[in-house]
Amino acid sequence: MSNIIDSIERAQMRRVPRFKAGDTVRVHFQVIEGQRRRVQVYEGIVIKRQGSGVRETFTVRKQSFGVGVERTFPIHSPKIEKIEVGAIGDVNRAKLYYLRGRVGKKARVREVRYGSVRPESVEPELIDVPVDEAAEEEAPVEDEAVELKAVALEPEAVEETAEADADVAEPAEAEAAEAVPAE
Repeated sequence: MSNIIDSIERAQMRRVPRFKAGDTVRVHFQVIEGQRRRVQVYEGIVIKRQGSGVRETFTVRKQSFGVGVERTFPIHSPKIEKIEVGAIGDVNRAKLYYLRGRVGKKARVREVRYGSVRPESVEPELIDVPVDEAAEEEAPVEDEAVELKAVALEPEAVEETAEADADVAEPAEAEAAEAVPAE
């Protein structure tokens, strides 16, 4: 019985970017007003992530006209169009409830300042793709990869790029020599 439930839940899970408490995110969320649908962007700091699987949620806090506003989103909701990670926060806690008592500059979270860490943006899509669609999508990708490897391994192409790099380097060296006055 639980295998059936697990398979149904797995089919509803979506691919989302990596983020944790302390990160600044922009959540593009569908809002339905009467007959109209529009996308509302909610930007703030992630206070917490909780749960697992399809039931996983995250809470985002922002300051709106001097008032702290928190909103909880289900991560795998079909109403979330996109989640963008704007900045990665440097925090050592899983739940940032202490931000609720702070206002202004004291409510800021320090950013990670590493060159290798990059924020990412992923548009949610289903993780489990039906078998027919998966076979159609994978076949062209493999063919392209084979063609790219064949082009990269041809020695003529390597020689041509080496010659082009040398041509570009020579004028730069000549300009540098002209710029230095003779003694």
